[in-house]
Amino acid sequence: MHDSAAHEYAGHDRAVDSDHAHPGHDHAAHALAEHEHAGHVPHAEHDHSAHGAHAHAGHAHGDHGGHGGHGDHAALFRNRFWVSLVLAIPVVAFSPMFAEILGYPAPSFPGAEWISPLLGTVVFLYGGWPFLTGLVAEVRVRQPGMMTLIAMAITVAFVASWVTSLGLSDLDLDFWWELALLIVIMLLGHWLEMRALGAASSALDALAALLPDRAIRVDGPVGLTEVPLGELRVGDLVLVRSGARVPADGTVVDGTAEFDESMITGESRTVARGAGDRVTAGTVATDSAVRVRVDAVGADTALAGIQRLVADAQRSSSRAQALADRAAALLFYFAAGAGVLTFAVWLLLGSPADAIERTVTVLVIACPHALGLAIPLVIAISTERAARAGVLVKSRLALERMRTVDTVLFDKTGTLTRGEPVVTDVAVAPGVARDKALAIAAALERSSEHPVARALVRAAEEAELDAGIEVTDFRSLTARGVEGRIAGELVRVGGPALLREEDVAVPSELDEPVAAWSGEGAAVLYLVQAGRARAAFAVRDEVRPESREVVDALHRRGVRVAMITGDARAVAESVGAELGIDEVFAEVRPEDKDAKVAELQSRGAKVAMVGDGVNDAPALARADVGIAIGAGTDVAIESAGVVLAGNDPRSVLTVIELSRSGYRKMVQNLAWATGYNVLSVPLAAGVLAGAGFVLSPAAGAILMSVSTIVVALNAQLLRRVRLRPEELAQP
Repeated sequence: MHDSAAHEYAGHDRAVDSDHAHPGHDHAAHALAEHEHAGHVPHAEHDHSAHGAHAHAGHAHGDHGGHGGHGDHAALFRNRFWVSLVLAIPVVAFSPMFAEILGYPAPSFPGAEWISPLLGTVVFLYGGWPFLTGLVAEVRVRQPGMMTLIAMAITVAFVASWVTSLGLSDLDLDFWWELALLIVIMLLGHWLEMRALGAASSALDALAALLPDRAIRVDGPVGLTEVPLGELRVGDLVLVRSGARVPADGTVVDGTAEFDESMITGESRTVARGAGDRVTAGTVATDSAVRVRVDAVGADTALAGIQRLVADAQRSSSRAQALADRAAALLFYFAAGAGVLTFAVWLLLGSPADAIERTVTVLVIACPHALGLAIPLVIAISTERAARAGVLVKSRLALERMRTVDTVLFDKTGTLTRGEPVVTDVAVAPGVARDKALAIAAALERSSEHPVARALVRAAEEAELDAGIEVTDFRSLTARGVEGRIAGELVRVGGPALLREEDVAVPSELDEPVAAWSGEGAAVLYLVQAGRARAAFAVRDEVRPESREVVDALHRRGVRVAMITGDARAVAESVGAELGIDEVFAEVRPEDKDAKVAELQSRGAKVAMVGDGVNDAPALARADVGIAIGAGTDVAIESAGVVLAGNDPRSVLTVIELSRSGYRKMVQNLAWATGYNVLSVPLAAGVLAGAGFVLSPAAGAILMSVSTIVVALNAQLLRRVRLRPEELAQP
């Protein structure tokens, strides 16, 4: 029987007493605020890069609300890649220019000369279609980037190749093989990129799923009517059965139940709610039915408020372009300018044929095979390595930004702490054996399912104490504790409310340890026999042993560490001092967590937020990088850009190392890819023609292929990066 509603503990899991957590405020009315668990909102922003949001499959900029966009794009590029690859093989094999480069005779039979042009045209129209529509999208917003650069190169190659194939010019501009390979490589790069990004479902939908579809309205003394949620009005009385979700914010008017608020607060412990207490839409009555008077519906509920905060924070997130797109934009202007200049110069020199050949070569060579793979390859390998290390990357931009983070803001409960109570100390009255007192308290609590009760039982089991003590007449005491008889003697376990109501005497020997525990924010429970407190137990949320390691490791990397919690200040300061945290935000209401992130950002900090509860969702969305603990709530996971599969906070170090290492590889690859273009374009334009050297189209094409291979090999070096959290945490 789940009797935890009877426990005084519900008021003691924050500080010594519930009315101390938020002085001057109604504890029940601010249940959300008093729970520190925040849920990391995966950075739910979508990628708005040029080849991300501008133009995949002809899509212009979109907002963040769509479902499966990246998944759809991945399938689009995958299908086009395989079809184009199959068609590209004969295009390349039958190309006279390619055959000349490798020194083999091109296959010859009647009609063989039309295989490359015809199949090349199919590759251009089918495989190149996303880039052509992407060109239109980028031109519309006046932001030329990767799509514009690719579309320009394949269009020039297509036209020049047909001019050669139809014999309309004596120039040898047979670029069919280069056109086909360029499209195949670019499709591969975009497929890898989209597959790495994955499809991020909406955090707002996950929030909405917390609400039931229908509610049971109480009509009159005995009438019950099941109605759609939209028909509820303020003032209605609803019945919330055991195991059911609360349909709207309201106040309990009849009954007492233990509520699971973890989907809102992230807290693992249930909370007792009785007559006069407020309950929140989406929470679950776990053990009995209650009647609730509705005082907020629809957009006025706390859950709707959290939805609005998430949406606002997501819309305000920066839309930084990806590195490759910025490089592509610069390269486009460089290539276009070089093409115009090349044509003009050679035309002035009196050679129209050379002007055309040099210009076409410049524009084709300027399209970056390597640049198109530089970022996607690093992303694909990074996300693969991350997954093996227990880190799910949902947003490329979140991973890219992690390298710039200088402040990590941790939610306390369930992140730096375990999120479940443990017995940390025991004090006994004179003449009472410590082990005996713990064994008796645990025997009494075995009939309870309350998290604090389980903590006492667990402590006794770990100490291998007698589990054979028989308890009779067990009974829960509403909002006070539990009682039962052991060997005929009445025994109680409860908090300060039990002592007050039963006028229990507390030996002076217990005053000092209890005061110390209370100062640290621990809950205090008492074992009461014969009207006297015989022992006291300190119960608190245990700090994870890995937490100190991650704080120290972040400090060594020059990163500040902050902590945010709804806990009383004494609790928060105690944990902060124990871990060496730089800044502590305590007694923060759930709806104010994202404001604390904004406050840090207003000071110039680049903030990564780590959390695991629904109330963390807005803060996760607001942060520069949102990191969700995988064991947290669905909404937290949906709202974050990065998700940690386990509960080890040291995994944050993996994200930082992966971001920094991946960024270095991106920069190296971009430097190589753009460097090749910057050097080869002038050579192709003929700047050294006076010295007798002109880069031929064939030689330029070979160099482009070499550049692509170099970029691919460099990206593979990411596999050597150390990513295990326990290794990264070491000095």
